[in-house]
Amino acid sequence: MLDLKRNIIEELYDIQAIKFGQFTLKSGIESPFYVDLRLIISYPDLLKKISDLAWSKASHLKKDLICGVPYTALPIATCLSISHNIPMLMKRKEAKDYGTKKLVEGNFEQGQQCLIIEDIITSGKSIIETVEPLEELGLKVNDVIIILDREQGGTQNVKKHGFFVHSLMTITDVINHLVKAGKLSKETGEATIEFTQTNQVLV
Repeated sequence: MLDLKRNIIEELYDIQAIKFGQFTLKSGIESPFYVDLRLIISYPDLLKKISDLAWSKASHLKKDLICGVPYTALPIATCLSISHNIPMLMKRKEAKDYGTKKLVEGNFEQGQQCLIIEDIITSGKSIIETVEPLEELGLKVNDVIIILDREQGGTQNVKKHGFFVHSLMTITDVINHLVKAGKLSKETGEATIEFTQTNQVLV
């Protein structure tokens, strides 16, 4: 699986799903790197590789259902659902104001265990916002699979809520491999790691 992870890191870099430079984040913070995993929907082979790596973490976890944090994690959750015959739920960002007005789509029973899939964790806020309505409906959540941890405090924030977090890779993993592969300078790598350490996000 180590070779698979390294291959995924290089492919994400090559398609510019991971970029280094100067970027303004949604929070207004200036960041020396930017990660956009929405691009993977255009690369089905890469999407499958990421799903396979996610399964290496998820296979031993107790789960009756799977739910991707909207919206970028939905394709990954869908791949896992289809490949491993796990029923899937879809949590809306907002409830419909017509029809059933559901916030959570899919069939389930109270007490079932739901595994959460997230693409990137920064603060962990979107994970908590996804889990809360699931628990209100009587579902149980213990574990969260993260594709990439920006290492800015999100994992710790989610753990404070009592969940187990399983990350496929961290930004340090990404930087270390890209520097070793000659795709990123050591100076840029060190500056990026320093940024994550000095820009922690607490919720």
